Amino acid sequence: MNGKARQVMNVRSVVFTAAAVLVAIIAARADDRAIISRWYSALLVADRTELADLLADDVRIKLDDLGIVQSKQEFIASLDEWKGAVAGAAIRHRVEKSEGGVTTVIACYDFPDNDMLMQETFAVADNHITASSQAAIAENCEGY
Repeated sequence: MNGKARQVMNVRSVVFTAAAVLVAIIAARADDRAIISRWYSALLVADRTELADLLADDVRIKLDDLGIVQSKQEFIASLDEWKGAVAGAAIRHRVEKSEGGVTTVIACYDFPDNDMLMQETFAVADNHITASSQAAIAENCEGY
């Protein structure tokens, strides 16, 4: 094989490797988005089983506005109260960005008597949410 042919083979190898890495990154982001969509669907109905399945055992959930950090067990235990609060509500969300295993979401919590616009971040690894934070960015969802 001459030098030119060897260069073509090397370029093809590099292009193939880069394409494979890109496909893997896109697939991981799609998986993260699917997990986050499952999260909001389960949160809307306070589905303990689904939420417990989505959360890593050592997850930390930070509720900035309340100054609370919850473990998985504490979060699941709080769902009885949440179920009453979310009755008749809707949750809309959109992914703002996703990089380095952290996804930032803008979510509108549309409760029957009020709504709130939130910024939420999710760290996802091995198909589980390993960390989450939530902070209000507006007292209504007009900016959604």
